[in-house]
Amino acid sequence: MAQNIYDKADFFEGYSRLHRSVEGAPEWPVLRAMLPKVVGLSIVDLGCGFGWFCRWARAHGAKQVLGLDLSERMLARARAAGSDEAIAYERVDLDELSLPKARFDLAYSSLALHYVSDAARLFATVYQALVPGRFFVFSTEHPIFMAPSNPGWSVDAAGRNVWPLDRYLVEGPRTTDWFTKGVVKHHRTLGTTLNNLIQAGFTIGRVEEFCPTEAQIAARPELAKEVERPMFLLVQARR
Repeated sequence: MAQNIYDKADFFEGYSRLHRSVEGAPEWPVLRAMLPKVVGLSIVDLGCGFGWFCRWARAHGAKQVLGLDLSERMLARARAAGSDEAIAYERVDLDELSLPKARFDLAYSSLALHYVSDAARLFATVYQALVPGRFFVFSTEHPIFMAPSNPGWSVDAAGRNVWPLDRYLVEGPRTTDWFTKGVVKHHRTLGTTLNNLIQAGFTIGRVEEFCPTEAQIAARPELAKEVERPMFLLVQARR
């Protein structure tokens, strides 16, 4: 079973205060551009969190949305945000996910897959759950972001932020401290992630390594250092 850090009180409190939790995710415009039109679609959201995407999809015409998450706290917040008979929320461990065949038109996931230990299994599960020709769109922490040397950021002789890597090609669990101690994420190289998709049967349509725009940096100067290395990997694939 995957680690359920989001139900820890200290983690949940810290995560709830994040800028992305309050004001929105900076990578969303790029991820949104990867999505098909959602009007009339049946959608599954893997790691739905507060249910933001589920509600967005319904507001833009989705027929029905299934939001899945391991965290009871996240699901409670999602349900409290509003009732909609076309949105269902279920508690599910993505490491043990089972979905009906050819059930969905779109599988979506935002920053959840790096908590999954066996991405190949998950991708195969998602593939068979999609109607042929339909889409899987997701974001995950970029593998470069997931493999920093300790303590991560340093400054070079020219005063620039640098992100030294630690065993980038050694895949497997990495433990870090983020709002709470002992957060486990599963590091995979970019090549492994894309090859797992291909081996599951997907055709890869678009890949983005997120970089904040000049406008985003002007609005939030703390994002300036994010141009030094990609923080997120965004992928659109098609069955």
